[in-house]
Amino acid sequence: MSDTVVSQSPGTAPSAPSRTNIVKIVFASVVGTAVEWYDFFLYGSAAALVFGTLFFPESDPLTATLLAFGTYALGFVARPLGGIVFGHYGDKVGRKKMLVVSLLMMGGATVAIGLLPTYATIGVAAPILLLVLRLLQGFAVGGEWGGAVLMVAEHGKDEHRGFWSSWPQAGVPFGNLLATGVLWVLALFQSDEAFNAWGWRIPFLLSAVMVLIGLWVRFSLEDAPVFAEAKAELEATDTNHLPILEVVRRYPKEVLLAMGMRMAENISYYIFTIVVITYVTTYLDAKKGIVLGALLAGAAMQSVLIPLIGALSDRVGRRPLYLVGAVGVGVWGFLYFPLVDTLSGPKIMLATLVGLFFHALMYSPQAAFFSELFGTSVRYTGASVGYQLASIFAGALAPIIAVKLLGDVDTKNTTAVAVYLAVAAALTVVSVLLAKETRASSLRHDRVVTTTRD
Repeated sequence: MSDTVVSQSPGTAPSAPSRTNIVKIVFASVVGTAVEWYDFFLYGSAAALVFGTLFFPESDPLTATLLAFGTYALGFVARPLGGIVFGHYGDKVGRKKMLVVSLLMMGGATVAIGLLPTYATIGVAAPILLLVLRLLQGFAVGGEWGGAVLMVAEHGKDEHRGFWSSWPQAGVPFGNLLATGVLWVLALFQSDEAFNAWGWRIPFLLSAVMVLIGLWVRFSLEDAPVFAEAKAELEATDTNHLPILEVVRRYPKEVLLAMGMRMAENISYYIFTIVVITYVTTYLDAKKGIVLGALLAGAAMQSVLIPLIGALSDRVGRRPLYLVGAVGVGVWGFLYFPLVDTLSGPKIMLATLVGLFFHALMYSPQAAFFSELFGTSVRYTGASVGYQLASIFAGALAPIIAVKLLGDVDTKNTTAVAVYLAVAAALTVVSVLLAKETRASSLRHDRVVTTTRD
């Protein structure tokens, strides 16, 4: 069934938002997204650096790291559930309310991790509580992405959607920049002993300040007219609207394509930003500072680059950029680890910047691309489910699979990890080729509303 544009009564079509209004919406989305992903990335970095020894001390170092990454992965498992729940209510009552709830939930869980006693203090209860808080983080971030992206996508003009929608995406590396930056500063001024004893708590507790800032700007948002109109029409004809069921019935292909397009993007990102920390500190027995500096530069580069690529996608389309990015990470994986193996600062910097450049070619147009796949009344649910379901098979498992493929510290197998990344890239290439180009398409379409009206 093709997407049919929802009809509008004369004079009801909203005028294009002013530049001041769209900038305000973008700013609110970026700040909130950066705060949430600061919290989420901070956990991944801490899992690579200290959580293994603090919460799983009875295991050998490599096993402890895998167990820490296991709790990290479970956060991804909770993300689709968060996407369904937040998407359901976001499609029924509005995007703004769900964005406020997700930010409060994420911030509360992160601060609680910073206050959590370790295994040495309360025994097995420590890793159990850590797991519960990680699940809350995953649930919250599962609802964050779709809402933040849609607030911008549904307010902006069709011809500039790639640019404006990419700004919340830029909030993700900015959140990583904040998390990595705080860890990097602590690494400069603290000994490893002090960091392991108490310094690791500081970045988690700092989240409270950033959450307050995020809430302040998010309370100023309003839902877009295109959503309000679809909601009103649906309420007039269908009082039992269940977004997740409608997504399964009317948009199954779009969900599968979104999942496929996520594979190379998500797997490459966590290899280039999380696994590399474990690789340098555990397999190469080097100081974490040498890689944290490169990750800091990479996050800064992406924060600037993503909006530029988003603007380019409005000119050349989403698919060409996505394809170049997928092929790029598939090839770069075979060069990435040899460069890191040198333990040369400039070469690690090169490996990181090039890898994250290819990742940005996929991640930047992704927000507009996924938003354009789904109708208004199920857009929050559909985009979130496609995005977050892929996270289970991609980002959640990437650190665990990569470390298992690397094998023993003395006989590390980086080629196996590169092949893993190449396979993910192939899946993404196929998915992009099967998807239609959506550049400059209208968001005023809805299979659910059209069918209900008919």
